[in-house]
This record gives sequence, structure tokens and C-alpha cells, in this order.
Amino acid sequence: MKEKMQWPWPWRRRKVVVVVVLRKLLTCAICVIALMGLLSVRVHVFPSSKVSDLTDPYKLPTVTQHELNYQKLSAEKKWTQELTPPHLSKEQAPPHLSKAPLSSHKLNGANGSLDFEKLWKQPSNRDFVPCVQPGSNYTAPDESRGYLLVHTNGGLNQMRAGICDMVAVARIINATLVVPELDKRSFWQDTSNFSDVFDEDHFINALANDVKVIKKLPKDLSSATKVVMHFRSWSGLEYYRDEIASLWEEFQVIRAAKSDSRLANNHLPPDIQMLRCRACYEALRFSPKIEAMGKLLVDRMRAYGPFIALHLRYEKDMLAFSGCTHGLSDVEAEELRTIRENTAYWKIKDINATEQRSRGYCPLTPTEVGIFLTGLGYPSNTPIYIAAGEIYGGDTHMADLRSRYPILMSKEKLASVEELEPFTNHASQMAALDYIVSVESDVFIPSHSGNMARAVEGHRRFLGHRKTISPDRKALVRLFDKIEKGLLMEGRKVSNRISEIHKKLQGSPRRRRGPVSGTKGMDRFRSEEAFYVNPLPDCLCKRVSENVNASTASMR
Repeated sequence: MKEKMQWPWPWRRRKVVVVVVLRKLLTCAICVIALMGLLSVRVHVFPSSKVSDLTDPYKLPTVTQHELNYQKLSAEKKWTQELTPPHLSKEQAPPHLSKAPLSSHKLNGANGSLDFEKLWKQPSNRDFVPCVQPGSNYTAPDESRGYLLVHTNGGLNQMRAGICDMVAVARIINATLVVPELDKRSFWQDTSNFSDVFDEDHFINALANDVKVIKKLPKDLSSATKVVMHFRSWSGLEYYRDEIASLWEEFQVIRAAKSDSRLANNHLPPDIQMLRCRACYEALRFSPKIEAMGKLLVDRMRAYGPFIALHLRYEKDMLAFSGCTHGLSDVEAEELRTIRENTAYWKIKDINATEQRSRGYCPLTPTEVGIFLTGLGYPSNTPIYIAAGEIYGGDTHMADLRSRYPILMSKEKLASVEELEPFTNHASQMAALDYIVSVESDVFIPSHSGNMARAVEGHRRFLGHRKTISPDRKALVRLFDKIEKGLLMEGRKVSNRISEIHKKLQGSPRRRRGPVSGTKGMDRFRSEEAFYVNPLPDCLCKRVSENVNASTASMR
């Protein structure tokens, strides 16, 4: 029988020591791994304000059904309720989107660690609430004296404002309003009819106690003599009651050739002003399919957490119309000049681009928007919805903004080609989708104070003064020029300056601004803040406590 081999004592002792040491090292390693895993669950570290290229493919975050608050979607088409659009699989997804959740209460910005609440906190509404119900003396529409046909003009939001004004005009002159005709001859060449963009039946029914609205002019009047009128801009009650209403003595049909800015902003009876708000914020609802798709886009953006809707008005038509060419090549500037020259209904042809920009009349460029957002303190992983059409120059002009804020989304990224197909090639319908997302966003920032920016700002004020940051472009241009010339560096000083300039430009309640002092004639009306930009005081009342006498329960 073979004896079992015995190691000498010193060797056995050394072996025991080695085993013990290895066990201790293994135990320590396990503890460290466990601790790191625990910390990774509890603490999320956000990337710095300088973001490197992200190469991991992404897909939109999903949430469980009970976390969503969907309303019933259109019966016309059953829109998918998945938060991940069908066309964005892991293999196909663009590589620029961070997977990091946005649930932390600390974000890294230009000033270091900024409080999450400060970035997204809504301004106080100071207890102002919608107040648009007519008074006790308000009656149903009087017997109609004739029919008002309306040809709207401009883009979506210019037409919206004009339609609401024509509702009020129809009430003033005792007219039956025929559902307005949308502009099909503007720059966008959109063939959409009223019912394609708006909920026609709801519009008619919602205004039943204010104005009689019909879909078409009666056949027996189709050949009747019509008077075509270019209503005077910013006209008051007397003009419509005396001059326009007198036309009923000769004509049964009045046709308004244009609808924009035909009613005064101020000094109209309270019931007329409240009717304008009811028409705009209650009656003029988008069509069911647009509402459904808009809500779906909002939910998909919400999956990222709080988000900014950026109305980046850097499209070809805007730049051509305004004559703004800063940051563009000579070839691009010449293309825009040619477009302006060839567009007959744009009256001003020769524009000094440098002077336009110095006065604050130009939209911020995508690069300038990036500097602005960084200066406000928004971190690089802020989700941003681009509410715009095709950006002029595409990726060439978007590269700098994207390098700062890689989570740049749009309706084209959030929805599949198939989902957007019913709206494609219809500028007004595509703009309506952007409008819905902009109104519902946590923060709205327009790069230019155009019709959409003003309409969204007014709607957000009406809904409770949601945070809307309006860039002071004239002041910002001076900062941007110094940065571009190397006289100023981005950092704390620039950030503090930008924040200070915009401290009171975030959508807090205030009364609508009147005309600029010293202006006269049409310039006086033109200098006023438009009615639909700020419905205070006409359509917002200050809520008071219940124990206050009912007679003072609403004060404008």
C-alpha cells in the first residue's frame, strides 16, 4: 500500500497562509463590487456640460400603460399608443441620444450644480384663472342680417387669430359666419381645408350661443352679388357697426378679403373680448386626427422627463422674409435675397442684415440658441423638442447646437413615416402638431417673436402662465458679438448676465402692453402687444378666497 505523500511542515504552513490571503482578497473584491452596484442604483451621475459623441444606439424610453393619461383618440384612425415609434429599433436608432434617466434633482449646468426645481419651476400665476363666460346681459345672437365669408391669410397661427377675430366681427355686425376658407396661396402652398386642420363640428356647436356658423353658403345665394371688403386694420366697434353693418342695406353677402389684424387689440366691450378668447381657446380645436397625433408626440417626449419646446424659426421663408443672413455663406445669402425679390406680396426687398440683427429683429441662429440655453443653466442632457419646419442648411447649421444638446427631437424623429404620412405636405397640419407639443411643454422658448411664438405664449398664459422664456434678442446679440470676437468667454460671467436679463421674461402674469409712447396712426396700433399674445386683463380673472363677498369674486 502506497503511503500518502506528506509535505514538510514549513511548506504546509506557507500554503495555509496563501489560501487565507486569497480568501481575504476575494472577500474585499466582492464587497467593493456590491457597494458600487448599490451606489449606481441610488445615485445617477449626469454628464458634464461638454458632451462627447455618444455612440450607443438608443430607443425611446417606454413607460407602463397605467402611467399614461391618454384621452380617447380619433375614431378616424387608431394611432399606436407605444411610446417607442415603430421606426426606431436599436439597430436603426440615431446614436446621439443619451439613455440616462432624467429623474435626478441635480443637473450640471454652466454654473455648476443647479437645482432641478429652479430650471423647471413654473412662474406663479398669482391666482389668475380663465374668465371667459359672458355676463348676465349677454344674449343669443340676434336675427342674422346676412352672411360673412372670410378668406384667411398667412400661416397657421396668423389664420387662427384672424378666424377668432372674424367670429367677433360676425357678432358685432349680426352676420351668419360661413366656415372660413384657409389660405392656399401663401408661401407654403397648403391645400388643407378648414375641416382638415380644425374640428369643424365642434367649432360650430361651441359658438352656437354667440354666432350662427354654417359650413357653406346657401345654394340660392351662390350667385348673389357679394361685396368684397378689405376691413381696415385694428378697427374698433364703431367702424364695424357704422360702416360695415350699413352694407346689409345693399348686400346679403359680405366677403372679407383678409382676416389678419382686422380688429383692435384694446378698447372693445368685455363681452367681445371674452368671445375672442372663447373662440380661440375653446371653439377652435384641432381636428381629431391632429389632436390624437399631437398627444402621442407629447407622451413620447414626456417619457424623457421635463422637456423644452424650442421654436427654432430658422427656416428658409423666415430668413428670406426678414433678410437675416448672419452666419450664412454668400451663396446662401444670395439664395434668400432671390426668394425675397421673387415673392411679390413681400413688400420690403432691400434689407440691411447687420442693422436688422443689431435691432433684435432676426431669429437667433441655432449656434446662438445653444449659447443661450447653456447660459440659462440647462445641462447638456436636457430633452429638447424642435418645433419647426425644415431648418435652413440642415445639419450644417445644427451641428453646434447638437454638440451641446444631443437630445434634439422633432415630430419626424418621434413618429414613423407612416404615422406622419396623413400630415406630410400640409404645412398647416404639421405646424399644428408643433403647436400642441409647444403648448404642453414644460418650458417654451421661441428663437423669434413670430406668429407661432406669440400664439403659443398667449395660450400658455391662458392655461395658467406656463413657463415661457422670451429671449431678449437685442441684448443677446451684443453678448454674442463679443463672444464671437473673442472679447468675452463663455462661463459664469456670461451665464449670470443672460440669467439676469431674462429674470422677468419667463411668462409671469402682467397686463397686456399698450402702444409705444409717441407713436401715431397705424404705427401706434402696430406697436401694441397683440391681443392673443396676452389675454390679461380681458380673459383672466384673479381668484379670491371663498369667504370673500361673491360680488368681488372675480377681479380683472
